[in-house]
Amino acid sequence: MKKLKLHTQILVALILGAVFGAFFHVDQSVLVLTTKDGAEATAHEVSGWTSLEIQTIDSKQTYGNRDGAQILRTWKGLASNQRSAAVLIFAGKEMEPQRFTGVIDIRKEKTIATMIRPIGTIFIRLLNLIAIPLVLASLLVGAASLGDIKKVAHIGVKTLAYFMTTTALAITIGLALANIIRPGERVSEASKELLMAEYQSDVQSKIATELDIDIVDMFVQMIPTNPFKALANGEMLQIVFFAVLVGVVLTFVREEKSGPVIRFFDGLGDTMIEMVHLVMKIAPFAVFALIAATVSEFGFEIIQTLIWYVACVLLGLLIQTTVVYPLLVKTFSSTSPLNFLRQLKPVQLVAFSTSSSAATLPVNMETCETKLGVPNSITSFVLPLGATINMDGTALYQGVAAVFIAQVYGFDLSIAEQLTILLTATLASIGTAPVPGVGIIMLIIVLKAINVPEEGIALIMGVDRFLDMARTVTNVTGDAGGAVIMASVERHSLSQNA
Repeated sequence: MKKLKLHTQILVALILGAVFGAFFHVDQSVLVLTTKDGAEATAHEVSGWTSLEIQTIDSKQTYGNRDGAQILRTWKGLASNQRSAAVLIFAGKEMEPQRFTGVIDIRKEKTIATMIRPIGTIFIRLLNLIAIPLVLASLLVGAASLGDIKKVAHIGVKTLAYFMTTTALAITIGLALANIIRPGERVSEASKELLMAEYQSDVQSKIATELDIDIVDMFVQMIPTNPFKALANGEMLQIVFFAVLVGVVLTFVREEKSGPVIRFFDGLGDTMIEMVHLVMKIAPFAVFALIAATVSEFGFEIIQTLIWYVACVLLGLLIQTTVVYPLLVKTFSSTSPLNFLRQLKPVQLVAFSTSSSAATLPVNMETCETKLGVPNSITSFVLPLGATINMDGTALYQGVAAVFIAQVYGFDLSIAEQLTILLTATLASIGTAPVPGVGIIMLIIVLKAINVPEEGIALIMGVDRFLDMARTVTNVTGDAGGAVIMASVERHSLSQNA
């Protein structure tokens, strides 16, 4: 029997994982309490209840059996003295009231779908383990192989121009769709109140984070005072700067001195690529575990409430990924748009599963070099830079989300305010770290810029994880498109100079 291709294996694993997670879903009405009496801790599984009353020193709150997430957040927000004195009273039509004191922990039930999540977590950690040394080695060798500081600057300017252009296009598409579909006007008042109540506590902690855009400071912070600290902390912009600087400086050093250094990092880069091949062997199992756990824990119910908003974002991402990038690739390179998308399937599936451009970077580099014929000198420069500052999917989502929240609150955004979204989201996407979930933080900057209440992000928190997975696909596809185009542009320049 012919072995399935890797991207087919991952796609099958993704579908099976979603089905598995839906079947072994977490029952939101079941809570597991741990109580402590003296030195002995006891676990209690409570089910069949319809109301829970939490009595603390200075308050009394009542929740329904569909408020599991809110109950957990409330409990975590209590001070230690309030927890120790708290009384929890469960009641239901078909159960005797149950009273608990000395509760030290509350959690959701575990299912086999959530218990296998560590397999996916190990996969993500392995990819992140590879990403930093791969970026350092590849960028350093790539900058050194270009041989001329003018050439590095030449490619750098063109790459940044491509990133800024595609980001602006993405936000424009998002704004256009949000104005045409108007998803915020399709949310009922009851759904709005439910979403605001459910995620309000999460929002407050995020709003408390001081955020601002300072382009000058961002460029200053790109220069590491300690490159080893930057490597240890995964400061990607600082790593990119250090690697490019060392690579360029090596071109001024005599070959007998620079050669061993370049060969060492070249060997390190090849080693990391081989490690990617090894790690990708567990990709189907990891994807199955990640998707199963996500669906099991969050389910599909919340998507039904925000179906128009989700559809608006997904349609925008689909247009950006399958229309904009292929058109740019077709226009500025000799690569077939269909072949471009076909070869990127494994990269896109890994991106969807991990929600991380940084974790997907090793797979993206390997695919662009071996499947799309992009030289290492280009992939090692364009892709790490793209994974750091090119966040088209995130920018598009921020544009749609800002208009959606404004529409829910009844704000009619002017052209000037929507241009402000365009500018602010473009700049915010540059400063967005390539890790899961950070886009929701950067959205606060956009909302502040147009004076829309930041508390409105509570409306979209429930579907953010799913949309984070989808927008990461667009992010990495845009990076790959940039690498293909830059390679073609450089080949054209060489042929003209020959």
